[in-house]
Amino acid sequence: MKEQMTLEELLARQPVVPYIRNSDYAVRTPWYVPIRRLLDYLLIYVQEGSCLIQVDGVDYTFESGQFCLIQPGSLHTLQGTTNTITPYAHLDFFYNPQRELSFPTGAGQTDLSAYQSLMQPALNDLQGVYVPVRLNPVHPVQFRDTLLRMVQCWLERDVLSVLEAQQLGTELVLAILKQYAPAATKPSASTTPSLNWITSFLTFNLTEPLSVEEMARRASLSPSRFSAVFRQTFGMPPHQYLMRLRLQHSEELLRTTSLTLQDIAVYCGFADVHHFSKAFKRVRGLAPGAFREQWRKGALGGTELVRD
Repeated sequence: MKEQMTLEELLARQPVVPYIRNSDYAVRTPWYVPIRRLLDYLLIYVQEGSCLIQVDGVDYTFESGQFCLIQPGSLHTLQGTTNTITPYAHLDFFYNPQRELSFPTGAGQTDLSAYQSLMQPALNDLQGVYVPVRLNPVHPVQFRDTLLRMVQCWLERDVLSVLEAQQLGTELVLAILKQYAPAATKPSASTTPSLNWITSFLTFNLTEPLSVEEMARRASLSPSRFSAVFRQTFGMPPHQYLMRLRLQHSEELLRTTSLTLQDIAVYCGFADVHHFSKAFKRVRGLAPGAFREQWRKGALGGTELVRD
């Protein structure tokens, strides 16, 4: 049996970027859509009337005020057993660079092997995720209003309205994931906390006197746990990594600006120009002023801080 992918693993490969392919209010007398499979997701709101929807051999009856979600690859039929108003949307949940080539399948299209590159991942194929055909949103009125507004924006078809429709589609997908896949999107106690944010945080705060305690607080970890996770992630202690970032930025300023050494020391978070010069020379083998002079003469070939 093929091992299931987790939602986290999928998102690393295909981020959630909803894309509405087709949407309408669908005002119809009794109607029927024969058996087919989908390449994308089909979200239906039964605003008025009754529908009988069969998905993978199971019959579901939908009445006014109920929501249906049919996932990619599911074998299904659709039937309006009365006059109905069923706002709907065919949409992708996950990004696919070929998304504009995809399409809502028609009646009788059950073999989609020729279109596998366009097939959206099904949520229920993921480890720890189960989204029912009959959606029961936590906030049904808000969900309904967002869906109806999304359909309206899509039908208006001007650039800004379509952009708003896609944004509203993102809200709907987020609501579904938050309700039905919470365990899959939250790390377990045994999972190593992510520090993907730390480089950006440190870079934007180089001038601040950052401490391990402050970084640990922002990561919601104890200082000792933070230091251990940091070393595991970056291969060095936090203070050493921060010094590397400060020196890298100082080298960039030496090469590309005419700022004084005093200013560079301040902008890079050093206590004073003496501290800056000592740290820079230890790593580069040259004092900052000498480095700048050699760089301008073209005597330096590398731009990386090669020593820690």
